[in-house]
Amino acid sequence: MSLYALSMLMAVIWATVSGSFTVPNLIFGFVISLLTLYLLRERFVGRDYTSRFRRVLALVLLFLVELAKSAWRVATLVLKPKMDLKPGIFAYPLTVKSDWEISLLANLITLTPGTLSVDVSEDRTTLYIHAIDCSDVEAARRDIAEGFEKKIMEAFA
Repeated sequence: MSLYALSMLMAVIWATVSGSFTVPNLIFGFVISLLTLYLLRERFVGRDYTSRFRRVLALVLLFLVELAKSAWRVATLVLKPKMDLKPGIFAYPLTVKSDWEISLLANLITLTPGTLSVDVSEDRTTLYIHAIDCSDVEAARRDIAEGFEKKIMEAFA
């Protein structure tokens, strides 16, 4: 897929997200996507744009699904007459290595309702996460490893 075709697709996505399909808004989305792709061109040299776009889109879709599921879980927990919660902080061993990937993972976790990235260890091997319910820490670790972290490694490896 050419750079221009990808920019056109991103412009349509921009228009969809912004809710305005006017010509100026489509042009704005096209220009911003061209500029973004130009600035990030070193990350894409020698790679297939379409494949990378699909992997990034898969990460975005995973985030949206996790966002909806977590919002529903938190809402049902809060609305229960008796909240049987075990909030706490747990350590998550990181597989991602670069600062950028760690930051992305920490932000995706923080943006998901019910969880908050608290800190990263000095050696960048552990992420500390606060969860509204730490009753099953192993399941939470597995969800992160098989979800966000796996998709980040696929999209940006």
